[in-house]
Amino acid sequence: MAQVAMVMNLDKCIGCHTCSVTCKQTWTNRTGTEYAWFNNVETRPGQGYPRGYEDQEKWQGGWRLKRGRLVPRTGGRARRLARLFANPELPTLDDYYQPWTYDYENLTSAPLGDDLPTAPPRSLVDGGPTDITWGPNWDDDLGGGPEHLADDPVLRKMNDTVRLEYEQAFMFYLPRICEHCLNPSCVAVCPSGALYKRIEDGIVLVDQDRCRGWRMCVSGCPYKKVYFNHHTGKAEKCTFCYPRIEAGEPTVCSETCVGRLRYLGVMLYDPEKAGAAAAVTDEQDLYEAQLGCFLDPEDPAVVRAAEESGIAHDWIEAARRSPVRDLISRYKVALPLHPEYRTLPMVWYIPPLSPIVDALTTTGHDGEDPAALFGAIDSLRIPLGYLAELFTAGDTAPVEAALCRLAAMRAHMRRSNLGEEPDPGIARAVGMDERTLTAMYRLLALAKYDERYVIPTSYTAPAPGDVDLGGCSLDAEGGPGMMPAGDDPGSFHAPPGTEPTAAGSATAGRVNLLNWNGKGRPGGLFPKRAGRGER
Repeated sequence: MAQVAMVMNLDKCIGCHTCSVTCKQTWTNRTGTEYAWFNNVETRPGQGYPRGYEDQEKWQGGWRLKRGRLVPRTGGRARRLARLFANPELPTLDDYYQPWTYDYENLTSAPLGDDLPTAPPRSLVDGGPTDITWGPNWDDDLGGGPEHLADDPVLRKMNDTVRLEYEQAFMFYLPRICEHCLNPSCVAVCPSGALYKRIEDGIVLVDQDRCRGWRMCVSGCPYKKVYFNHHTGKAEKCTFCYPRIEAGEPTVCSETCVGRLRYLGVMLYDPEKAGAAAAVTDEQDLYEAQLGCFLDPEDPAVVRAAEESGIAHDWIEAARRSPVRDLISRYKVALPLHPEYRTLPMVWYIPPLSPIVDALTTTGHDGEDPAALFGAIDSLRIPLGYLAELFTAGDTAPVEAALCRLAAMRAHMRRSNLGEEPDPGIARAVGMDERTLTAMYRLLALAKYDERYVIPTSYTAPAPGDVDLGGCSLDAEGGPGMMPAGDDPGSFHAPPGTEPTAAGSATAGRVNLLNWNGKGRPGGLFPKRAGRGER
C-alpha cells in the first residue's frame, strides 16, 4: 500500500505559527470550531494542546497490549457502550481553552472620559465576559510559567537530574497535525464507522454523513487531534488537505511554512507487517518495527507487488524520489512522535540540534569540531532522555544516532565550505559516506519546492454541475450537521432529504442524539427487524 507522509525538521521551526493560522483560516474558521486547531505549534517543554494530552493514564488514548493482542486503551465494545452517554475520558473545553474575541465596539462607542477605553474579552461560546486563562499555546516563550511547566507529562517521566533552571533552559517548537497513522485507534473505536483510512493515500477522514457525534474518536486518539463541532454535532479533524494532495499540491501548512521545515512524499509499506509491528512487546522496539514495515521502491519484487495491488506507476516513481523516504529510511534522521501509542504515526520529526554549537563555543571549544560535537551530544541542554520520551519511547540510542548524523553533516560541510581537506572519518563515524552526507545536506538545507514536495496526482471525478462550490458545506444550515428544526428541541433532524422516512436515502433511518431531550424512545433509534416493525 501507499501512504502520503510528512517529515518536519524541528531545527528550522521558529514558532511563527503561520501554519496554524493559515490552516485555521482554511479549515476551521467556522461556528463550532472556534477552539479547534487542526495544526498547532507547541513549545516544549510544555503541557501541549489540549493540556496534558500525552498523559494516557488519564485520557486512555491509543492502543495497549492485552495478553499479546492489541486492544484500544478505552476498552472493548462493552466498556465503550457503557460510557456512550457519559465518558469521563473525554477532554472538556477547559482542557483545550475557552475561545474568546474582544469587544472592539467598546473602543469606538465608549463615552468621552479621562480613562482610556479597552476592548474586554468576550467568550465565543456564550458571548459573555470571560477571563483569558489558557490558550492553544500557553507555554509559548514560557508564558505558562513554572507552575504550568512542571505539569508536562514528558517531564514527569524524567529523573531528578533534569533541572528546570529557566535562565539555562532551551526550548524548541513542535508543530503537530493529525498523524494519519497506519494503525489508527480513532478509526477502531468509532461506533458508527464514520472514521476511515483512505486506501489510495492513507489519509484518515471523517464521513460527515455517518458521524453520529458519539465522540469516542476524541477519546481514542492519543494525540487528541479529533475535535467535536458543537454546532453541527459532528467530529472533525485534519484532512491532510486531501483536495490539494489529489491535485499534486502540498498541504496548506506546508505551503505557507516560513521555515520550509516540512517535507511531503510517498511511502510504500506492507500492511500485513503493520499489525505485527504495532504489537511488539517492548515499546522501545516500536520504532525499528515500524521501519521494517516500509518497502524499498527500488526493489523489483516490491514494484511488482505494488503494481499487482493497483498502485499507479507514477506513485511508485514518486516513492523512489520521496524526500520523506530518504529522511526516514535512508538517512534515519527522522523519528516518529510517541510510537508507544502503537498507532504507527506517519508524521515524523527530525530532532533539534542547534543549541549544541553555541553551548560548546561558550566553553572555549570549537563548536564545529567533530570530536567535540559527538562528545557533547549526550549533554545537550535539551536532554536526550526528553527527546527520547517524545520520539522513541524512551530509547536514547536512535535519537543520539540521528543527532550524530546531523552533527557529522554540519562538520563535513563546514570543511567543504572553508576549502579544507575532506575528512572521510567524519562520515564513517556515523555509518555514512561523504556523498551521502552531501546529499543529506542538500535535502535539508538547499532543497527546492519540487524536491521537498513529491506528490503524485490522484484521479478525481468532476463535480456535478448543480453543486454549489462557493464555500464550505459545513457552514450552511441543514448541511452535514444535524441541527434541531421547528419548535421541538427534543426532535431528531437529519439533513434535508435524509429523514428516516425518506425511502431510498443513503442515510435513511439514521438519527442523532445531539438534540435529544432524554424523554421516550424516538423512532429510528434501533434498526428494524424484517416483518416485526421497529423493535
